Amino acid sequence: MKKIYYSILFGVISSTFYAQETTVDDALRLAVDNITGTARFRALSGAFGAVGGDLSAINQNPAGSIFFANNYATGTLSNYNSFNSSLYYGTKSTQSDNALDINQVGVVFVFKNQDEKSDWKKMALAINYENNNNFSNTIYSRGTNPYNSIGNYFLNMAQGIPLGYLNDNFDYLTFREQQAYLGYDTYIFDAVDPTDNNNVDYYTNIPTGGNYNQENLIYSSGYNGKIALNFSTMYLDKLSLGANLNFHFMNIQKLFTVYESNNNPLYDTGSTITRITFDNDLITTGGGFSFNLGAIYKASDNIRFGVAYESPTWYKLTDELTQGVRTTSINNPDGNTNPNSYQNTIIYSPYYVQTPSKLTGSLALIFGKYGLLSADVSTKDYSSTRFKPKNDITYIGLNNFMSNNLDKAIEVRLGGEYKIKQFSLRAGYHFDQSPYKVDQTFGDLTGYTGGIGYNFGESKLDLAYTHEYRNMNIGFLSSGMTDPARVNRKNNNVTVSYSINF
Repeated sequence: MKKIYYSILFGVISSTFYAQETTVDDALRLAVDNITGTARFRALSGAFGAVGGDLSAINQNPAGSIFFANNYATGTLSNYNSFNSSLYYGTKSTQSDNALDINQVGVVFVFKNQDEKSDWKKMALAINYENNNNFSNTIYSRGTNPYNSIGNYFLNMAQGIPLGYLNDNFDYLTFREQQAYLGYDTYIFDAVDPTDNNNVDYYTNIPTGGNYNQENLIYSSGYNGKIALNFSTMYLDKLSLGANLNFHFMNIQKLFTVYESNNNPLYDTGSTITRITFDNDLITTGGGFSFNLGAIYKASDNIRFGVAYESPTWYKLTDELTQGVRTTSINNPDGNTNPNSYQNTIIYSPYYVQTPSKLTGSLALIFGKYGLLSADVSTKDYSSTRFKPKNDITYIGLNNFMSNNLDKAIEVRLGGEYKIKQFSLRAGYHFDQSPYKVDQTFGDLTGYTGGIGYNFGESKLDLAYTHEYRNMNIGFLSSGMTDPARVNRKNNNVTVSYSINF
């Protein structure tokens, strides 16, 4: 049988390997902002930092709640549609998803100061829930890889691990040892000396020199929600100040299956693997905390300036992972044509993620009862994203990678509103710069928005449409076979909000 030998002088595996495979993506899905919330907020692309008067606007600048004239409540329903186009070794694949979500509910209470001599004219208290991110999404990629097999992932994981570990109980192994176990248990690779428990040399049973037909299906669902407790006040009808305390909670499920087949020549002796299916079911749950501070200054009845600070969000998360591999093994010495290894769910120890802070400057031109124009510019340093404890040997390499490869990013939001009697016409544009220094991995996001609103007097009905697109690379596996698919993701959202004064 043709053999490819791997030998490495690591000795016994140490505790430096991750308990589970945390990646940059795990942090960025929490750190990258999404424009969510009320239909009016979305229709103006979230450019509300100096406008206020909207329950979702308090997430951009907490001082904005003071611009409500009366007690006010809003509820929002959104339809999410994502369309992913994937290109992998010249083969194009598409996949679309739809989801319906009650993504915002909030209320604000306004208290006017009855003391006319006081410089503090009024105060507002608000509570607002928003789904910061709906993770319903499916990405499907397929193509013929002429170079690399997904079996290399398992072989790479096995390098330097003594054979005795691969015959141990799966539940008590480190993540890397578990991945090697799955490959060895399904004959993807074999040991050079199967009688020696200290053997650290392995060879592949995947035939080389041919084409590998590969597919990758990633399905995700779940949410990242936030409850904001807001306070704001106004000084001399000029300066508004506000603060939020934010409580985050999340539940994300990610199912992904990697499949490969080949019709390459069989090995002369021993096993030859012709098909591999690798299934993963990852559930991440947890919560976090952050705060916001903001100010809005009315330079005149027509001009407002805003500045806001959003702290890092400190998350505590837990992963539950269920994995399994099945293969087709030809000429297997054990006579097992279709070996499989499906394991129990592993609940890993909690870990911590700190997302970067955000600073926003805003300008709004208010044209009385006729409408407004607004602009927000924000900056966020993604290189400060951290897994914690940051000096833990488990996360040093990952944190160093983020420090060296992530960068400061600019976010621009522009919005306008024009009122015609009871009707309001709205439009917006937003641009989010990639968090990477080289944006091939995760590109810039561009979005266009529009909407319409109708004022019934004591209540309002608003409708918004959002179109966004971004390009990114999606790897099938993290090691051994890292050839990425190029994915163009488009999001089309329709949002309806109903608001009432009381």
